[in-house]
Amino acid sequence: MAALEQFEATEANLIKLERLWDELEKMMPQGVTFGSNFEYEDRTRAFAALMGSLPMIDSWKPTAALYSLDEIAQNRLDAMELGEAQVVSSVESAILEPGRELREYRFRLNNMRKAVIREALIGLIDQVDADIRKVREMAGPAPEHGTKLPNEAFSEMREHLEQIGVLLGSSVAKPVRWGDMRRHMGFGYVGDLDDIENFDWPQIKAALRADFYGVNEAVPVEVADLASLVAARPTGPVTTALAWDRIDAETFERLIFTLIGSAPGYENPAWLMRTQAPDRGRDLSVTRIIQDDLSGTTRLRVIIQCKHWLSKSVAVSDIAEAKEQMAMWNNPRVDVLVFATSGRFTADAVSVVEAHNATGALPRIELWAESHLERILAARPAIIGEFGLRGR
Repeated sequence: MAALEQFEATEANLIKLERLWDELEKMMPQGVTFGSNFEYEDRTRAFAALMGSLPMIDSWKPTAALYSLDEIAQNRLDAMELGEAQVVSSVESAILEPGRELREYRFRLNNMRKAVIREALIGLIDQVDADIRKVREMAGPAPEHGTKLPNEAFSEMREHLEQIGVLLGSSVAKPVRWGDMRRHMGFGYVGDLDDIENFDWPQIKAALRADFYGVNEAVPVEVADLASLVAARPTGPVTTALAWDRIDAETFERLIFTLIGSAPGYENPAWLMRTQAPDRGRDLSVTRIIQDDLSGTTRLRVIIQCKHWLSKSVAVSDIAEAKEQMAMWNNPRVDVLVFATSGRFTADAVSVVEAHNATGALPRIELWAESHLERILAARPAIIGEFGLRGR
């Protein structure tokens, strides 16, 4: 909250600057007009004072000075006398530079706010997931669509959604269906819970994750012109092993989430929270779609446990513990349990899984070891580049 207070104070000053700039821009005459305007002068002084209050973002802040009305007129007159379109355009750009810098500052502030709230937001998303499951259990196994749920049923969900709203502030736009979810919580019928569970929250959660996980952030590229690499005729061995030690556990989870979110045949990827998980790890949930020309489409619910383990292998005890945890996700049932690890599995663990799968019991267990992931990612070099996994 102490960090958010600083962001909120900065944004308050930025909003005042944006409002002042709109007023100043409207006061700027068109063409060449000399003269004074006391209101314009007062606003330029207020603008300069507010500009001084803005903290730097990555060692940068707006510095463009406002022109007086006479300076605007003189610069325009000089440009007209030169008669060159490029000079005229340059003068107008300089006059409007404070507005452009404010937009740049707004963009940087929004990105910084996203960075500072990301961890808290992840936790609250998990909490809302848990809240929805709790209300569903409260509703019972076969509730009528028009049954009114107790008012307190949605209290925790409402509180967690409000906390997300506080984190987003006004710098980050609320996702589509934000208002719908709040309205459905207010009505509180089983039908409203159905809408929250199937429509409102999945869309809100997907929008939050898309916005907060760098989908529009550039991956660093170290060469200015790719043609120079071709001209150099590079030779040497090709490395298949990936540098798993370059990422942490959370980044490994994001990598697997990115993988299942972009792979054909998978839909609705989501995070699930493991209660009392000592490593704060989270399971991933996704629907696997199997298309058969004769029998039609089958959808399987897949839960993925991510284990970024570089110094130890996944053992039989880890498999057994995960099978017990699947009882948490029984609505709907879990068809497939996947272990995705940056390490390996013990021989005993592999044997136990093979024996389990031979019985046909659910969930079926799949093991995605380091070598398996490296084969999958070899066909998806963009993901390797995004997460910086290519070793040297």
